[in-house]
Amino acid sequence: QVQLVESGGGLVQAGGSLRLSCAASGILFSSYTMGWYRQAPGNERELVATITNRGSTDYADSVKGRFTISRDNAKNTVYLQMNSLKPEDTADYYCNAYRILGGRDYWGKGTLVTVSS
Repeated sequence: QVQLVESGGGLVQAGGSLRLSCAASGILFSSYTMGWYRQAPGNERELVATITNRGSTDYADSVKGRFTISRDNAKNTVYLQMNSLKPEDTADYYCNAYRILGGRDYWGKGTLVTVSS
């Protein structure tokens, strides 16, 4: 059974930092591209950052220079370090695991990040 469990969300003031974690189980973690997505109320889910199995990263323009995605294959965990948070970063943040081979695509249940002004 595949599980992606996010943690680390919470309430923070603008300018503050949070680190999200996503622990994966039931998959060969090192073979997956891992990503963070977010969805604010009334908005569609949007890409925040991805990291491939080889460590290549990609970011939404809105978070470049502020957020950093990383992974620890030994711990089957992907992280999202979020600095200089803004109220517009408020959203539910979801972890995603994707692999082209076999068309595998899995999602976590999300963790809420609230940034107060």
